Amino acid sequence: MRAVWSFWSKPYQTRKNTGWYSDLHHLLAWGLSLQTASRHYPETVLITDRAGKRLLVDQLGLRFVHVSTELERLAHVDAGWWALGKLVAYSLQDRPFVHIDTDVFLWKPLSREIVQSPVFAQCPEFHTNDSKASLGEIERTFGEHGGKLPIEWEWARSREATYFREDNCGVLGGLDWQFLRYYSGVALDLVMNPRNSLAWARLSDKTRHNFSVEQFFLSACIDFHRCHPTSPYRGVKVKHVFPSVASACDINAAARAGFTHLWGWAKSHPGVAKRLEERARREDPAYFRRCEKVADTRRP
Repeated sequence: MRAVWSFWSKPYQTRKNTGWYSDLHHLLAWGLSLQTASRHYPETVLITDRAGKRLLVDQLGLRFVHVSTELERLAHVDAGWWALGKLVAYSLQDRPFVHIDTDVFLWKPLSREIVQSPVFAQCPEFHTNDSKASLGEIERTFGEHGGKLPIEWEWARSREATYFREDNCGVLGGLDWQFLRYYSGVALDLVMNPRNSLAWARLSDKTRHNFSVEQFFLSACIDFHRCHPTSPYRGVKVKHVFPSVASACDINAAARAGFTHLWGWAKSHPGVAKRLEERARREDPAYFRRCEKVADTRRP
C-alpha cells in the first residue's frame, strides 16, 4: 500500500490552521510521521507545491520516493480552505493508498482488516444536527445565492436523523481508490466550481467549513453510494481504525493500535512538544538542527 502525505504551503505561510506549539514542532512532526510510516509502507509520496517541496525536500531533506508539485493548482485559492490540499492528493491516487496527516504517527502497520477494506478512516464522529452550524450555514447560503450542492449531500441531509456522521480523516485510504477519487473530485468541484463562487463569497471564514467538505461529505458519499442501486460504487463500505472518538483518544487503545494522532489541543501541549523535541534530538540530531534553522527564519 502506498503512503501519501500532502502539504499545501499557502495555509502554512499565512499561519492558518497550524495548531502546533511552534513552527519547530510542526517541522519535527513531519520527520517523525514519515519515519514511522515508511517502515511499514516504503512507497512514500508527497503531494505539495513548489514552495512545499523547497521546504520539506530541499531544506529539511525529507526523503519521499515520489514528490509531486500538483498543489500549484491551488495558488490562487483562499488559504482558509486548508483541506483542499488533502482532497487533491486523494483525487490523484491510482492504486490502494493511505493518506497520513502530518500529526499522525504509525508505530505499527494498520491491521490487515483495515487495509483490505474498500475505504478506511480513523474513526467515526457523531454530531447532533444542531451542534455544528457549518452545514446549515452552507445550505442556507447556497440556497440564497444559487449554489449547487452535490446529490449525496442533499440526500444525507434529507434523512431527518437526529445525528449525522463524519469520518475522521487523520488517516484515509482503502482498496477502492476509484471511489475515493470520485468523492474527492466532487468535493473539490463543490468548493472551486465558479457557479458556487457567489455563495462561498458570502461565507468569509472558510476555515470552519473544511470538516464539512472533507469529512461530512465523505460520510454522505459512502452512505449514498453503498445503497444506490445503479451506482458504480454500490456496496462501498468504510472501516475505522478506532470505533469511536473516545477510543481514538484512549491512550491504551492507541498504544495497542500503534497509532498516535496529535489532534486538537495535543499539538499545542507543552509536554507533547517537549517529548517531540527529545525524540528528534536523540534519533536524528542532524534533522533537528535543520528544523531549528528553518524555524528561526520564520520567527517574526
